[in-house]
Amino acid sequence: MSATAAIGPMIEPAVATARTVVFTKTLRDSRRSLLGWTVGITVAAAAYASFYPQMAANGAAQAENLPEGLRDALNMNDISSAAGYLGSTVFGLIVPLLAMFFGAAVGARVSAADEESGTLDLLLAHPLTRTSLIAERFAALIAAATGIGVVVLLTMLAIRSSADLTTVGVGQFAAQCVHLVLLTVCFGALATTIGAVTGHRATVFALTAVVGVSTWAAHSFADTIGLGWTAYLSPFHYYIDSEPLRNGISVSGAAALAAASLILVAAGTYRFNQRDLG
Repeated sequence: MSATAAIGPMIEPAVATARTVVFTKTLRDSRRSLLGWTVGITVAAAAYASFYPQMAANGAAQAENLPEGLRDALNMNDISSAAGYLGSTVFGLIVPLLAMFFGAAVGARVSAADEESGTLDLLLAHPLTRTSLIAERFAALIAAATGIGVVVLLTMLAIRSSADLTTVGVGQFAAQCVHLVLLTVCFGALATTIGAVTGHRATVFALTAVVGVSTWAAHSFADTIGLGWTAYLSPFHYYIDSEPLRNGISVSGAAALAAASLILVAAGTYRFNQRDLG
């Protein structure tokens, strides 16, 4: 028996164990920040959702005082309905922007945090490839985003009756939270890619924030300034424009967000494998 044949069966379990450890250790080491993000996003969602009864009574009159262009941009033309209110404020502005920053924070840790601190070489000295490192940590990001989506969904269902949100069905809330998870993962993929290319957390935060705010603005104000086509370049378009709170999951929107995430991570992984990390 050759030395390679003898060593091969010993290496494969070690590689599989290293991959599992990366995934679980990422979630374990980040548990406090993940808990903080989950609580923060959920509390913000619940707090603003609870204002709906007051907005149903007075919101339409208040919205009429806004300029028509701003009202259209912020999707506040139907703020007196539960789906309209949630779609314009809770899930149209507050929660997705928080999810964007969460994706940036977690995505920055996929590779950039270790590279910047000088511990990446030590980590890669284990039986773990660069591709596996990105894949396992990005999988942890997906798991964390899914956890936030589930908690937000359960919270919305818990306050659904007391906040007079019963006109939005359980399935519609679930669909919106699926879209929220996909949006979070998309921005996490963007942050992962920027980190894999640059190796600097500050750059990850800055560029992800610039792209996020710019694409939100493109989605919200493109029609107002006569550049409606730019909305299709924004992940927020595929996240909310199909109105999941009324129509359920948009297969095309969900597919677009998932495809964008996969393309970004694949591109970042390719560049990460080509770079000299020394």
